[in-house]
Amino acid sequence: MVGLGASFIAHSGEQPTARDKGAANQPIAVELQRLQGTWEGVMVGQEKSGTITITITGNSLHFHRDASFWFETIFTQPAGTAPKQLHATIKACAPGQESSVGKVVVALYKIEDGTLTLVALSGGDEETPKSFEAAEDSGLSRYELRKVQPPKKIAEPPKTK
Repeated sequence: MVGLGASFIAHSGEQPTARDKGAANQPIAVELQRLQGTWEGVMVGQEKSGTITITITGNSLHFHRDASFWFETIFTQPAGTAPKQLHATIKACAPGQESSVGKVVVALYKIEDGTLTLVALSGGDEETPKSFEAAEDSGLSRYELRKVQPPKKIAEPPKTK
């Protein structure tokens, strides 16, 4: 997840200016709505490592593989990037991963045919790939996830008086 967890880290302290708000943020707001919810899938090529679950609520992203590999992040979506990007700042993590807290991770993403595809950059000094193909050719971590519906709560029968 350091690849992805780090890739989802937002630039902390990066605040939109009044000029950036409004109409310019409308496409981001729409895209943010598409990301909301719980996504499950795998890291391509590492399927045996287990299922990855990503839950996005607002601009918070929780990445979870297992009890020893999870990350809580806050992310931003820079306007005008192609392919689309998430910049995630790691806020909390599993024990043993504490050195990741505060790091910013960049991920390219797209949603096609109900699948969220993420290509995680390590958060280092490498140049952001200009396409998914270039990112995959660079050997970066790729995740493919599908949105899952949360379990429905079972309604309790009405109480009799």
